Amino acid sequence: MRLSVILPTYNEAKNILRLVSEIKTHVIAPWTYEILVVDDNSPDGTYAAVQSAARDDTSVKAILRESDHGLAKSIRAGLEAATGDYLLVMDTDFTHRPDEIPFMLHVVQGADLVSGSRFCPGGVMDDTGHYVASFVYNLFIRLIIRTQVQDNLGGFWVGRADAIRKLPFDDIFFGYGDYYFRLLHYLQADSVTIVEVPAHFTKRAAGKSKSNFLKLALGYSRQVVALALKRK
Repeated sequence: MRLSVILPTYNEAKNILRLVSEIKTHVIAPWTYEILVVDDNSPDGTYAAVQSAARDDTSVKAILRESDHGLAKSIRAGLEAATGDYLLVMDTDFTHRPDEIPFMLHVVQGADLVSGSRFCPGGVMDDTGHYVASFVYNLFIRLIIRTQVQDNLGGFWVGRADAIRKLPFDDIFFGYGDYYFRLLHYLQADSVTIVEVPAHFTKRAAGKSKSNFLKLALGYSRQVVALALKRK
């Protein structure tokens, strides 16, 4: 079984090489893997650091995006470049823990997509304020678009490539973290099997967050309503 790990980056030079190293230790036989670091032309040299470190490592590939930047579009670029039977996407600041990958890979063999969740039993987030705000906002998402998933913004997932690739990428992969509730919505519409597993979301290891919660919430709300209207 071959796994493609997609790592979207922007100014993650302090985190990315250690993250790649830890992912390698947690993807073990019978899995083989490729790691695709998709960088939005970071001014801190993230792309150059990965390219240099992976010069003699064919399992790691650095992809530079010089225009049309954005988290969701970087993820799309990684998905389109991936060759694996399964696709895994995670944040690159260590808020998503590499040591949770083995369990997710085990579960996905009986599902179409496995989603790491802060809100299912056993899930946790170290940043209490962010946890509460995200929990409340997820209730809003679930009410408006009627998703059966508890954590619609987690963004830590692994899925079967054939289930993902048949989705309408143009309708999903734009914006920021809002891509994830659109991805889940279209998967649910296809009646695929989505399994949530508890995940421990930690605080960023190094660098500064690119998120502004109020700004994101306003933008996401417009997208939630647009998706609900489109469904009708």
